Amino acid sequence: MIEAPVFTIEAAMLAAEYGIDRLELCSDFAEGGETPSVGALAFLKEKLGIPIFVMIRPRGGDFIYSPEELYVMKKDIAILKSLGADGFVFGILKPDGNVDKESCKYLLKAAEDLPCTFHRAFDICKDKEKALEDIIDCGFKRILTSGGENDVGNGISNILHWMDLVKDKIIIMPGGGLKPEHMPLLNSNVNLKEIHASCKSFRPSETEYRHPAVSLSKESESFYQVLSVDQKTVKQFRDQLQ
Repeated sequence: MIEAPVFTIEAAMLAAEYGIDRLELCSDFAEGGETPSVGALAFLKEKLGIPIFVMIRPRGGDFIYSPEELYVMKKDIAILKSLGADGFVFGILKPDGNVDKESCKYLLKAAEDLPCTFHRAFDICKDKEKALEDIIDCGFKRILTSGGENDVGNGISNILHWMDLVKDKIIIMPGGGLKPEHMPLLNSNVNLKEIHASCKSFRPSETEYRHPAVSLSKESESFYQVLSVDQKTVKQFRDQLQ
């Protein structure tokens, strides 16, 4: 199972066309993913036949949320569920670096029967093995992790260890800088069931005019690029899984 995070309609459509099995629909690539628009989910559910999990994150920054933010997250889950979301992705922490089980259960209850992924908030938890136990106890179906490091390449030994530790209690889904060359080692573990790979690429904007002085982005060039998906990279991952 290959899941791809997608931040644009174009990327979502191409990911499905190129053979991705499940989408993680997000907005705001620069912030690492936030809750997408209801229109985006509604459109993609009309057009695509693969499952779409939806990011529930009301803002960038840390994963410690106020009661008001949690209420918004709960309302987002209800609305997006009504539009056909197949699952949700979120993670909530306490100020001390542990999983906020109470808040997680609050949102899991809102999701009802739909599967939920605890995202890479796990990677910044203080005690990973305690976090594993807490996330399993809450009722999440999978954990997205780069192995507690900046990317899978640096955290792969931890990922393999956690897969052996939890076995079939929860799915450990490697993601965050995952590359096709990481797959042989990951494939050596019988507990590998799913991977999370963006397979991202950027294409130039179709604009023919560039304002000579005004920049709406920190890096002027990024404003004139559109986030998409690279077919070659998807194929490389597919070939590794066959």
